Amino acid sequence: MDASNNGNVFLIVLEAKSKIKAPGDSVSELLNLNRTAIFHSPLGFLDLHTMLLDEYQERLFVGGKDLVYSLSLERISDGYKEIHWPNTALKIEECMMKGKDVGECANYVRVLHHYNKTHLLTCSTGGFEPLCAFIRVGYHLEDPLFHLESTISERGRGKCPYDSSSSFVSTLIGTELFTGLYSDYWIRDASIFRSMGRLSHIRTEHDDERLLNEPRFVGSYMIPDNEDRDDNKVYFFFTEKALEAEDNAHTIYARVGRLCVNDIGGQRILVNKWSTFLKARLVCSVPGTNRIDTYFDELEDIFLLPTRDHKNPVIFGLFNTTSNVFRGHAICVYHMSSIRAVFNGPYAHKEGPEYHWSVYEGKVPYPRPGSCASTVNGGGYRTTRDYPDDTIRFARNHPLMYQAIKPAHKKPILVKTDGKYNLKQIAVDRVEAEDGQYDVLFIGTDNGIVLKVITIYNQEMESMEEVILEELQIFKDPVPIISMEISSKRQQLYIGSASAVAQVRFHHCDMYGSACADCCLARDPYCAWDGISCSRYYPTSTHAKRRFRRQDVRHGNAAQQCFGQQFVGDALDKTEEHLAYGIENNSSLLECTPRSLQAKVIWFVQKGHETGKEEVKTDDRVIKMDLGLLFLRLQKSDAGTYFCQTVEHSFVHTARKITLEVVEEEKVEDMFHKDDADRPRRMPCPVQSSASQGAKPWYKEFLQLIGYSNFQRVEEYCEKVWCTDRKRKKLKMSPSKWKYANPQEKKLRSKPERYRLPRHTLDS
Repeated sequence: MDASNNGNVFLIVLEAKSKIKAPGDSVSELLNLNRTAIFHSPLGFLDLHTMLLDEYQERLFVGGKDLVYSLSLERISDGYKEIHWPNTALKIEECMMKGKDVGECANYVRVLHHYNKTHLLTCSTGGFEPLCAFIRVGYHLEDPLFHLESTISERGRGKCPYDSSSSFVSTLIGTELFTGLYSDYWIRDASIFRSMGRLSHIRTEHDDERLLNEPRFVGSYMIPDNEDRDDNKVYFFFTEKALEAEDNAHTIYARVGRLCVNDIGGQRILVNKWSTFLKARLVCSVPGTNRIDTYFDELEDIFLLPTRDHKNPVIFGLFNTTSNVFRGHAICVYHMSSIRAVFNGPYAHKEGPEYHWSVYEGKVPYPRPGSCASTVNGGGYRTTRDYPDDTIRFARNHPLMYQAIKPAHKKPILVKTDGKYNLKQIAVDRVEAEDGQYDVLFIGTDNGIVLKVITIYNQEMESMEEVILEELQIFKDPVPIISMEISSKRQQLYIGSASAVAQVRFHHCDMYGSACADCCLARDPYCAWDGISCSRYYPTSTHAKRRFRRQDVRHGNAAQQCFGQQFVGDALDKTEEHLAYGIENNSSLLECTPRSLQAKVIWFVQKGHETGKEEVKTDDRVIKMDLGLLFLRLQKSDAGTYFCQTVEHSFVHTARKITLEVVEEEKVEDMFHKDDADRPRRMPCPVQSSASQGAKPWYKEFLQLIGYSNFQRVEEYCEKVWCTDRKRKKLKMSPSKWKYANPQEKKLRSKPERYRLPRHTLDS
């Protein structure tokens, strides 16, 4: 809407009692539903860098700038504990003398791990002098303990990066800390370290681009191959410049690196260096025509979904493309069997600078390069120092596997190329529904939104259907989501941005309405119609309750599921009716947002009682938007009755019927004409009840519709139309004595029952 035309812009919608609840919930709506809680640092800044979910302690630990917080998993905004951990003035001064600014010289917490039941390991940048310490946790008389044991601290080189913005991952296995980082002041020495614990400190070789070539680390995990602990391996996920991409020296590939937890290096070769490090390409691509695939090579985030078999988690990778042709994101799923098969397969080999990469076809030494010193592998070698030099030398010269790791179904489960969001974070929950098992994806974006998505694979068609269940506006400001932790036990998602932390419940089934058809069409595996309302689905419900449950996630076939059920007819026939006013030559929005993001919206208009309905034709002046039908410049001929019709899975439903009346511009301007040169025509003031005295004028709710870009002019306009309380008392007029220039003016002076703000409006 345009607020420049003498302020003569306002949209009045008389709402019916029922209200369509769109899946795109704003911050205020989530708070009102008691579905979310948000934690802001009382100091006014957070600069979050890491989060640790501790279900045993029932706490969420958050590391930021000069601070560590302990938040309650029950409600993160209540009962927090704080550790203030700044650098000393001397440290800051020394840091600035090295050429860094004050912000860079702060103490940024980058590491938080469970060390044991009573302590956390924490490491921080320390003003470009990394250091590590322990935090005492637990409970004393039901009060959570949380304090820094600063007397037990040590240097953090190899355990934490120098720079707060430097690429970094870490995982703690027993008492050994495994890290992928740039371990020097100048952010040049990319390496994988093992430190602390009983085993010797060890790292990758310096400046060997065959191992790591300008990597950006994304995640690291210990995933066992079998029950033999000596055969445990750590997997690192990262992107790097690919040496094997001969056509383009700047090509980026996603990688999986692997090494043995008990690797202690060689005896004469690779002393105190990794002797079992191997890596393979991680492929996520869309098959194309003529066997030309579209690749998504830059790994953004990785998530391991645990299964009943701890040796075989399901791995979800979130990728973007570095293509100059288009920007897009994809999510691929990998099984550990595919990853292990590649690492057990052939090695990549290159004879010299003028040769191409090929399969190594020579004799592979024994024990197999990259394997661990364990009983499973023959038990002939107690440690890697006992390995023959041939095995160590081969691993050093052939760290790359020839085959690439392919995703399940050989294609992504989700592809987004619309440019609406940049996808940054992913977390996954596995849900049992009435018709099977589903993985619910929670995807964090760069503008504070979390997408809740399921994907359904059609085996016969070999196709993937994407169903966006919800778009949740988590943070008021459109800030990137930089961390997500998930608790399936609590059915909560914990979301971190640079300035705040939020928790959100996975589901709110009530928003799908109380009708069987609406609940079924939602296709939310967390929700089912129980005979009375749309409520939480529990797979272990009693037989009596199971008889009434209706849910069809795979097909959303409401006709079959809800045949003869209560409310199904009401859900299809119920139409909300509204009256809207618009001013000629101004803009106006007829709002209609369906409950389901999968529904298609079609607009029809009826210009007279005796004429039939016809589909609205859109052009440069009339635009169909997600929020409804937007008229950029109203004409008198636009007046009529508009029908917002939704179509989904063969269900056709008229969701809203809006009667639009167009007020002539001259009549509105007539309200403001002056009786003489000095004094404007006095407008009567509506009388409000005593209960609302002192409240903010109700007309200010329009300001959120119009916008604040020209606040003073809008305020003056509203003062002219709806007078101040002081003027109202002075006039002492009753509504029965008001005089109106015409019936339209009377309608415009009437206070509407309720105002519907756009669903993306954020309340303070």
